[in-house]
Amino acid sequence: MAERPHQDLVDFASNNGWDRAYEQYDDFDLPTYVGLPTFMKLPWVPGAAELRARKADIAIIGAPFDDAVSHRPGARFGPRAIREAQYTSGSINSLQLGVEPFEVLDVVDAGDANIVPAWIDRAHAFIYRKVRDVAATGAIPIVLGGDHSITWPSATAVAEVRRPGSIGIVHFDAHADTANEDWGVLAGHGTPMRRLIESGAVKGSNFVQVGLRGYWPPVETFEWMRANGLRWHLMREIEERGADAVIDDAIAEALDGPDAVYISVDIDVIDPGIAPGTGTPEPGGLLPREVLRAIRRIAGSVEVAGMDIVEVSPPYDHAEVTAMAANRIALECISALAKKRLDGHPVRFEGADRR
Repeated sequence: MAERPHQDLVDFASNNGWDRAYEQYDDFDLPTYVGLPTFMKLPWVPGAAELRARKADIAIIGAPFDDAVSHRPGARFGPRAIREAQYTSGSINSLQLGVEPFEVLDVVDAGDANIVPAWIDRAHAFIYRKVRDVAATGAIPIVLGGDHSITWPSATAVAEVRRPGSIGIVHFDAHADTANEDWGVLAGHGTPMRRLIESGAVKGSNFVQVGLRGYWPPVETFEWMRANGLRWHLMREIEERGADAVIDDAIAEALDGPDAVYISVDIDVIDPGIAPGTGTPEPGGLLPREVLRAIRRIAGSVEVAGMDIVEVSPPYDHAEVTAMAANRIALECISALAKKRLDGHPVRFEGADRR
């Protein structure tokens, strides 16, 4: 057999210039489409022990669950879409508030609750456990849903960690979500607020809704709301009085007794002509600008116990505009809390350190 002709070894890296000294960037500073898709490319810290050790201020949590929807599905893909709906990386600067939030606060992505499909009870149990574990470290959980049923376990977990203190809720939504049941299902996405109040996790008198409009719920549901002391502000009131006046009232009502506020934002509070990627679109809603301003006003003026942003359904979200609005809602809350820290106010729940 003839021997192969001898071939000199070629230094391909050198010949192609691939051995030059290049700067290697940290994952946090790489483009958004490179690497693990964490929220704003923040550190991935899924374990409660590490969260507690580093004393994280805010932790993003995913709740990729939509088995409790009554209309259009797809919100299980919401957490990933919200995380990816960004074009910036590295440190950011809020032009509205004049603060670089990630330079002021330790914000991390704590990963997702351990969800499997087609099992509502299990999903709610693991969302409750994940949020409770995070909140118990003192970090403020910002939960990315998922359908709105996730608010029941999420807000319950936060309320439990805060005891003996209490929380009020400011709920942005086109719909009240206070139905007794959805075709016999008690844990549907139209029922979480009733479950929260009936369980005693939150008092009806400390529950305030903003942006209600359209043709649901029926009259008997409003009768239950009235009997249990809930307060609400219809979209027509915002049109007549202005969003700022309504938000100021909602803040005062939610803090009429409680120590802190949990914010729940159903993305359908925004007009579906602007944010179409949601399960139950209702025309005639708020502008993104109004919602973002409202979140800044609330987070900047009260103690925030937690937050969720729900019902982002990417299959209906052309150009990712709904996911981008949800991403910015989270960022506005984070930036307002950073401004609060700069002004000398606490952000973390220091009471968790005594547990």
